[in-house]
Amino acid sequence: MKTQTSLAILVADLGYGDAGKGSLVDALVRRTRAHTVVRYNGGAQAAHNVVTPDGRHHTFAQFGSGTFVPGAHTHLSRYMLIHPTALLAEERHLAGLGVRDGFNRLSIDREALVITPFQQAANRLKEILRGAARHGSCGMGIGETMSDWLAYRADVLLAGDLSERPLLVRKLRFLRDAKWAQLEPLLAGLPAGPQAAAELRLFSDPGVVDATADLYQHLARQVRLVDRGELERRLSRPGTVIFEGAQGVLLDEWWGFYPYNSWSSLTFANAETLLDESGYGGERCRLGMTRAYATRHGAGPFASEDPALTALLPDAHNTDNRWQRQFRVGYLDLLSLRYALQVCGGVDGLAVTHLDRLETLPEWQLCTAYQTGAPAADLAGHFVLQEGLVTAIRKPADPTDLAQQQRLTSHLMAMRPVYTPGERRLEDYLERISRALAAPVVITSAGMTAHEKAGRWFGKRWQSNLSFTSSKLAGCPG
Repeated sequence: MKTQTSLAILVADLGYGDAGKGSLVDALVRRTRAHTVVRYNGGAQAAHNVVTPDGRHHTFAQFGSGTFVPGAHTHLSRYMLIHPTALLAEERHLAGLGVRDGFNRLSIDREALVITPFQQAANRLKEILRGAARHGSCGMGIGETMSDWLAYRADVLLAGDLSERPLLVRKLRFLRDAKWAQLEPLLAGLPAGPQAAAELRLFSDPGVVDATADLYQHLARQVRLVDRGELERRLSRPGTVIFEGAQGVLLDEWWGFYPYNSWSSLTFANAETLLDESGYGGERCRLGMTRAYATRHGAGPFASEDPALTALLPDAHNTDNRWQRQFRVGYLDLLSLRYALQVCGGVDGLAVTHLDRLETLPEWQLCTAYQTGAPAADLAGHFVLQEGLVTAIRKPADPTDLAQQQRLTSHLMAMRPVYTPGERRLEDYLERISRALAAPVVITSAGMTAHEKAGRWFGKRWQSNLSFTSSKLAGCPG
């Protein structure tokens, strides 16, 4: 494979998501002239917002966030979960914004799992049943589809099945019946209401299977369903490929804080596997992202959450919604970021975003430790303690031990932040983050568009590839 001019940039969010992956990927595609964006995890629950320099806005869910750039291709790898209905709607929205060749620039691995209406409905009904103990699901059916794959394997729906009508219909009927069998014993506890009623109707409507099959075959006629060799061919081309991650490492299916986590691998692992399988020999850059402050959408531990900051920093693209509920804000938590770096194997550089909103913060402080009332003996397996304070979260020896992960989560829910104050000077703030995370800040963002990104790298040819400018970041490293 020709590798002399090949570069793969792997992008992962080190937090709970919403750090601005779409905006960054759009900028990287523009600046590096990347020919392909590979989605290597997650599914249609992604909400990667991009605003172009001419003011167009799109929330990318399944298309790669470089799609506004003419010629940039999207490859949905086998690690993606495909939601055909949402994909068709996304293509229509892009076409309305002037991107009329979206499907021509899209390929889907035939082995990618497909989410059906029945899995989405089961996801939503189970979340309604949890009541106040909701997990913060996006309500898209990701977890149900993954659990069905583990349980049924050959009977789940794959992208390659969409063009074969008899097989497609058989699998849809099987999944409808399987999900109903799982749900039926739980329905006595289901609260009445229009949300639940709408989801339940899918299981009793005799026309849903055929209507769904019609829609899925319509999609299959418009996109390229490909084998694994397609990605190898794309990676063999000279130039840059961006691997666009979804959600955030702290929501990882194993390393995240159970049960408030995803059913997808959100570290760099899938991207590295795809590169290794293809025999990729070019340069690789692992880029970890964080906002300049912390956020979380939905339930789960968030030690540095501050209701005052949530009120001060409303987010135009992340509002409270029906399934995840509240969008929460706090000060940047260095302990959780260091934990994320441990479990994903480190990064070559950091991208720090939303710097334009720092001035809104009453303090430029960082969470550097936790206080807890729990006995030290109960904490030792999960945390590093110094002088009665928690100073680090330990990487679990066995992340598949969900009982241990749930105990870690329980402890984190009770933690209280300890802050280290800092001067209100951007260079100092970024330097403190860089030192604490033992990684250079190589890209900074102070707004939604590519023009509001600034970047630098170290050595080789990175300097020219990531040479950004930004009037809002005058004086900032880069």
